[in-house]
Amino acid sequence: MTPDAVRMPRPIPMWSAAGLAAGPLVGLGFARFAYALLLPAMASHLGWSLATAGAMNTANGVGYLVGALVAAPLGRRWGLAHAFLVSLAITAVAMLGTGATGNTLLLALARLVSGVGGGVAFVVGGGIVAQASARDTPRRAALLLGTYFGGAGAGIVLSAWLVPQILAAGPPALGWRLAWGALGLLSLLTFLAAVPALRRMGPASPSRGQRPAGRSALQSLRPLLVAYGAYGLGYIIYMTFSVALLEHRGAGRLEVSWFWTVLGGAAALSGFLWGGVVGRARGGRGAAAAMVVVLVGSVLPLWSSAPILALGSALLFGSAFLAVVTAVTSVARRNLAPEGWTGALAALTVMFGVGQSIGPLAAGLMAPALGGIRGGLLFSAAVLGLAAAIAWAQRDGGSPAPTS
Repeated sequence: MTPDAVRMPRPIPMWSAAGLAAGPLVGLGFARFAYALLLPAMASHLGWSLATAGAMNTANGVGYLVGALVAAPLGRRWGLAHAFLVSLAITAVAMLGTGATGNTLLLALARLVSGVGGGVAFVVGGGIVAQASARDTPRRAALLLGTYFGGAGAGIVLSAWLVPQILAAGPPALGWRLAWGALGLLSLLTFLAAVPALRRMGPASPSRGQRPAGRSALQSLRPLLVAYGAYGLGYIIYMTFSVALLEHRGAGRLEVSWFWTVLGGAAALSGFLWGGVVGRARGGRGAAAAMVVVLVGSVLPLWSSAPILALGSALLFGSAFLAVVTAVTSVARRNLAPEGWTGALAALTVMFGVGQSIGPLAAGLMAPALGGIRGGLLFSAAVLGLAAAIAWAQRDGGSPAPTS
């Protein structure tokens, strides 16, 4: 029996959502966020400016945007499970390719491809979990989604200790290449968790029964769409340049590892921390509350270079930045019929991807005029505040999901 053979959703255990978390773990935790740990070494060895360094994550963001656009059509054509596994493999291979070249254009291409694979895996995996939890209560569905999205936090924790160790052990010209290779190989191993999880979930094949969310349905989510785009722009600047700021202030390898570990660990547990809040919140209030916590976390290291504030920043930011994703997905799940969930998640991820694509490059270009990395992070905080205000304006009003 193939993973797509069972057509009706059924209650799923938590371990199944955790197995599918391989998607965010690879596509975000490794391919996207580990770049922040590797950026200083790559920029130093390859002679990059801040604008070039930001452009590399912009390439990944553009790829992620493309992945979000094609995710739903690929899911309908291939089946959700197969689309998920293929995109996971593409992301892993692209990371292996990132470590195989020092050419800036080829590196940008590898970052682009890893973004495409990560975007497809993220959207399709989220759609699988949302559909499989259709019979659960809103609180348990939010917890399952939080467990899935929390895979990105697990990826951050793994990279927090793996990448610095490899960078320290190898020569500067080789260390960052070996680190990308190790991340690519680990990504291939995630199939050991993803395949049995897919078989246990048995999601419906969208080619027969699933339709993308219609334009009229998405109109009820317009404030959320705009807020999610602004959030993508604001949060990715912090995730791209926060480690560079710490190292610029003299932070050592151990301090950076602990910073990234705290951030990733808090993110991995955020589904349990926010599940009840997101499940009970109406409209966009859950997303707005999480965005405010992210905002506070993002400005803490700007007040002082004290290590305690850096760790506090990591704790607050990490505890909420994936909760925003869970909250946004829960709003769509609550307001749209099940057949529109994957399409709605794709549309939301497109807006998120637009913001992520603009953010690093805009911050890199603006940073010199704003006083360096610190100025870019201030710009990030302002955008996050705007995103929270817009999300608060979102109201429930679509077709509610079944609660049976």
